[in-house]
Formats: sequence, structure tokens, C-alpha cells
Amino acid sequence: MREALAEALKAMVNGEVPVGAVVVSEGCIVGTGFNCPIGNTDPTAHAEIVALRDAARRLGNYRLTGATLYVTVEPCMMCAGALVHARLGALVFGTPEPKAGAVRTAMRALDHPLLNHHVDVVGGVLEEECQRMMQRFFDARRENDRREAMKP
Repeated sequence: MREALAEALKAMVNGEVPVGAVVVSEGCIVGTGFNCPIGNTDPTAHAEIVALRDAARRLGNYRLTGATLYVTVEPCMMCAGALVHARLGALVFGTPEPKAGAVRTAMRALDHPLLNHHVDVVGGVLEEECQRMMQRFFDARRENDRREAMKP
């Protein structure tokens, strides 16, 4: 999760929502990613998707059977679907996402009984650190918005 936090910092430095992800297979990081939908002009460029794409390229296989995705924030519905399609073995996330968390908080998309693949889930890993990063980012954004609103 520390490596995922390092990826999230890259997103923050680029003005993106600070979410980072890494894919681990057989004890090695095989994929990394951070949120970059603004910079890439791509609504699907969430940290999880970027990391899955990186891992698939490196491994030469779109199936990531047995791999684990570590991500700083609970995945959204799109990313949860990608985990199933990649046949990921496990998901480990840091902080819950109260509005769009599709794994445990707002929805439980990975628990649907008709899915052809099930992903093991562990939440709350380094939760406070992951949550603090998100809070710092949005506090700074709100402060910047206040400053802009006060300009003549």
C-alpha cells in the first residue's frame, strides 16, 4: 500500500485526485498507476485501470489471475468491473469512498451472485494515511476555489 500511496502522490502533483494503485503478482509489482483522467483526457484513466493495463502489458496477458491490486481508495463501479474482467485474485484498498465506493461502501458490486469470477477483498489498509491524502487534496482545492471567488 505504501507503493500505491507513492503513486497517489504523483496524481496529486499533477493536479489529479490522489488515487494510486499497484498490481502485485508472485510477490513482485507488475503494474503501477495513478489517476490521470484530466491529463490523459480519458474518463477511464483511473489509477486501477492504469495499473491493470500496465500489468497486462508487462505480463503479456489480459488475465491477471492470482494477482492482487492495492489501491488507496475504494474502487468505483467501472473499476470493480475491470477487476472481475481481469480475473484478479484479490483487492486491497485503503480508505472507503462514501459516494462512489462500489465494493463495500455505496455498493457491493463484487458480491453479485451472478458474477463469473469473485475477487477477495480487504479494506482499511493504511486507511488513515490514504484518507489524509484525499482530505489534504480537497481542502487545498476548496481553499483555492475560495481565493478565486474572492478575486475582483
